[in-house]
Amino acid sequence: MKKLLAFAMAAVLALGLFAGCGQQNKGAELALITDIGTIDDKSFNQGAWEGLVKYAEEKNITHQYYQPTEKSNTAYLESIDQAVKNGAKVIVTPGFLFEEPVYQAQDQYPDVKFILIDGNPHDADYNYKTAENCVGITYAEEQVGFLAGYAAVKDGMTKLGYMGGMAVPAVIKYGYGFVQGAEYAAQELGLADGSIEIMYNYTGGFDATPEAQNQAASWYNNGTEVIFAAGGAVGNSVMAAAETAGAKVIGVDVDQSPESETVITSAMKGLSISVYDMIKAYYDGSFPGGQNLVFEASNNGVSLAMDTAKFAGFTKADYDALFAALQNNTDNIASDILGNVDASGKDVALADLPLKAVVVTEVK
Repeated sequence: MKKLLAFAMAAVLALGLFAGCGQQNKGAELALITDIGTIDDKSFNQGAWEGLVKYAEEKNITHQYYQPTEKSNTAYLESIDQAVKNGAKVIVTPGFLFEEPVYQAQDQYPDVKFILIDGNPHDADYNYKTAENCVGITYAEEQVGFLAGYAAVKDGMTKLGYMGGMAVPAVIKYGYGFVQGAEYAAQELGLADGSIEIMYNYTGGFDATPEAQNQAASWYNNGTEVIFAAGGAVGNSVMAAAETAGAKVIGVDVDQSPESETVITSAMKGLSISVYDMIKAYYDGSFPGGQNLVFEASNNGVSLAMDTAKFAGFTKADYDALFAALQNNTDNIASDILGNVDASGKDVALADLPLKAVVVTEVK
């Protein structure tokens, strides 16, 4: 059976796409195109796909997904063209790698609506333009990373780790937020300078690799209690290492607790909700074309997975209090969190983060 499945998938790849739900639906109105992952990655792509499927199944709308044969603007545009030829009225493109292809496609296919997740359309020279048939959606990863770092330290952990994938804006913001959340909690607890240690690394990719697993295992063996894994399938490597070490993991993008008993919470983006709401807006006649939307705490766009959390002492009441502060920007708590760039657009380095209790060791 596995051989038959592998053969079938290879045949589909030869055509340059995977079809949603195992069907090649000519005339599918809703389409999602992945970048370098699959729609069952238990993370970013899957979260977006689930939002599309939910709306499509509720309204009995044909839907399909495409997986380009390679990571390139040309391959992405070919998949977009194929989706349009197959009748797509709305195309969802999850991932910053679609910023340039969508920039071109929004003008090339003015009658098609584009939902760009985790980015805003721009050309190769970073001239930004979001056309009336497109909406760009980004998330305040620094805020949900902050929640994760705060929770870990409030739960009593003092040796933390952050393992991101590629050093792209979303991954950087997750990490910076995590470090600053740990610092904020340490200050609240009155901990001494240098009392929180954080190992910090970007793997350079979004795949599960032996190298990532070995790196995580090394950290755990040296006393790291929990690793925040923000790199797609990199999380699988971290979870494997945590299972061997009897240690803990913080998941990313969606609730990853079903993936491993080691996952104590997840830093979630409202991926499914975002996609669902944008598709609904299209069919309701209220598509927010031409806008670049930011989903953050104030509009419930990011959150920690608390229903499945496995903290020892950090409670739902603790979480709710901090989340409310972020929502209301109490004492500028939200606006003071640094992301990958500052208010002037200048890049922020890890060394720029205002830390006292936290000491970060960056592993290249």
